[in-house]
Amino acid sequence: MRLPFVRIAALLLVCSPLLFPMTQISAESTEPAAQPALTDRQIAVVIDDFGNGMTGTEEMFSLPIRFTAAVMPFMPTTKRDAQLAHEKGLDVIVHMPMEPNRGKRSWLGPGAITTDLPDEEIRRRVEAAIADVPFAIGMNNHMGSKATSDERVMRIVLSVVKQHGMFFLDSRTTWKSVIPKLAAELGVPQLSNHVFLDDVYTAQHIAKQMGVVQQHINAHEACVTIGHVGPPGKKTAAVLRDSIPQLSRKAAFVKLSELLVPSSEKDIIPHP
Repeated sequence: MRLPFVRIAALLLVCSPLLFPMTQISAESTEPAAQPALTDRQIAVVIDDFGNGMTGTEEMFSLPIRFTAAVMPFMPTTKRDAQLAHEKGLDVIVHMPMEPNRGKRSWLGPGAITTDLPDEEIRRRVEAAIADVPFAIGMNNHMGSKATSDERVMRIVLSVVKQHGMFFLDSRTTWKSVIPKLAAELGVPQLSNHVFLDDVYTAQHIAKQMGVVQQHINAHEACVTIGHVGPPGKKTAAVLRDSIPQLSRKAAFVKLSELLVPSSEKDIIPHP
């Protein structure tokens, strides 16, 4: 079963400050304990690109914080990574491949959403992706700068997300994204990324971006930040681990669903 949509949708007003990006961005049992914080501020770390046995997967799953695992569908370790994340008490979301403005389609992987697809094929691909990622309670876009600025495409994607009682995280790969507008229109619970941690694959840049996260949390109640397994995976995991002690004094590390539900419901674990 999925998280009931009505439970999430009824709480949109609670998280309304999170429905739109608040800063300019730079370019996923042994459940980890939430970090103690002196305030009620929250940091939601999302790790993209699970599902393909990528570098840094083990290091990410070893982090002593709650985070959200964004798992790509139809890949060699899709089900294994989703299962492991679920066993660790983490949120699992579908990391949906979507067409970018630049780049090869081969980079997207199987089942990608492209703007030349007819309506029914888009719907079929989104349904298939959701079915392929066990325990998924939400979705975000992998790449997708072209697809997420297309109203026809995203209206279909978000309609399927709504039918499954899921939420959508706008990765914000383009400032032209229509996701916030359409999600509000359709009544789909929606969050937006604020900071990409590793759009440049160096430890120095990732540490700098963690500073951006700290600045954001100093000024706002919550921050959503996205990192990746793959080429930057081990570096991102190492910087995250080193940053936990300092950041946990300012905010609690939470799963995305904890930004959408009150504290009394935060420990609900979805069933497959």
